[in-house]
Amino acid sequence: MKTTDQLRELIKFARQCSPFYRKHLAAISASDDSLDNMPVVDPLQYWRESQRLDHWPVLTGPMASALVFKTGGSTSAGKLSIYEREEWRAFVTDFGQSLTAQFNPGDRVANLFFCGDLYASFLFTHDALQHVDTDITEFPFTGSVDLAALAETIPRQRINVLAGVPAQLLTFASWLSGRGQTLPEVETILYGGESLFAAQRTILRQAFPAARIASIGYASVDAGLIGASHRDCSEGEHRMCDGHSIVEIIDEQTGEVIDTCERIGLLVLTNLTRRLMPVIRYPVGDRACWREPAGTAMRKFALKGRSASSERVRVGILSLMPGEIGERVRRDVDSDTWQLVIEQAMHKDVLTLKWVANHPSPAVAEANRTLEARLIELYPLIEQLRKDQLLELRILHCTFEDLPRHPRSGKCLRVLDLRDYQHDAAESA
Repeated sequence: MKTTDQLRELIKFARQCSPFYRKHLAAISASDDSLDNMPVVDPLQYWRESQRLDHWPVLTGPMASALVFKTGGSTSAGKLSIYEREEWRAFVTDFGQSLTAQFNPGDRVANLFFCGDLYASFLFTHDALQHVDTDITEFPFTGSVDLAALAETIPRQRINVLAGVPAQLLTFASWLSGRGQTLPEVETILYGGESLFAAQRTILRQAFPAARIASIGYASVDAGLIGASHRDCSEGEHRMCDGHSIVEIIDEQTGEVIDTCERIGLLVLTNLTRRLMPVIRYPVGDRACWREPAGTAMRKFALKGRSASSERVRVGILSLMPGEIGERVRRDVDSDTWQLVIEQAMHKDVLTLKWVANHPSPAVAEANRTLEARLIELYPLIEQLRKDQLLELRILHCTFEDLPRHPRSGKCLRVLDLRDYQHDAAESA
């Protein structure tokens, strides 16, 4: 990969000012600034001690003029992500400008993302919408808006764009359908934070029959801006944001950089705009493949589900931490062998926790109930998603033979994402 002055300066700065990157890059010559030769970050090492911000070795200096957000996990285990104010401004500016093509002049946008408790999605969307290069009006409802009030306000105020996480949009669509209502006034639905699947799109179309459905873009509060959503992007596709970040796709087993189209690998990001909390060759947890040849400006790529080694897994509005779940399995049922399986049944996510007992025990049913209770304790949103018919949770005791393994390494796959990420190119028109 060609090393730009911007990347070269970032690497030099991280080496000098971040204790984490100084150690991480110790085996690489200071004169070697080729991204390909640098080791991929281990997220577990990266986030270690991130709860103690004054002592976190990733940071390149003290926080003085910064924004702090939470990313994933339970209240106690959620990681903290830091942006200097100028970095945040660059993030929302570039994201907002990339969104311009999704809007028409005069659009009225309902911001239905969630806010509070250090979560970024609502504030991020609000700030980004201010940088869209066309005249739009925002209605900052948040995700906690009363659905009856929202349904009444949309036609009265001629709101024609909805922006939110799929789980919230699906909850609203189901609420409308349950009352025999539709909102043909809605012309565009922009979703973010998780993937949207075919059966879920059908539910949205029933409630919003005139709506075009598209991704709002691909970003995370930990990594930053990853990909832009353009009108020529099919479901799951995004374009690189040249000058803001560098996307690589690498072989999950060998680390080989993949440049050919349609070959699936692990998506790795380098953010060129962040200095306080550098992000260099960071695995974001998704699998992806290239859709266009190397050298294409704003090269297009397609998401292909979560990596089996992902530190965080999105299921609806849930952010699940496999490491956190594994610790509970070990503690509560004395098992070191487990697997999370994520499937889709019509519009509903199906989450199955499989586990293998280390020793034979007749108390399997009781152990299953204990694990179910512990998962709900860790992630209380499970109960709400169940109530809204958006999630089914299963706990399954099984044998070693029941757990699929990686075809090359033979390792047990901690996360098995079986959701269908195939897309219909015609739907992006």
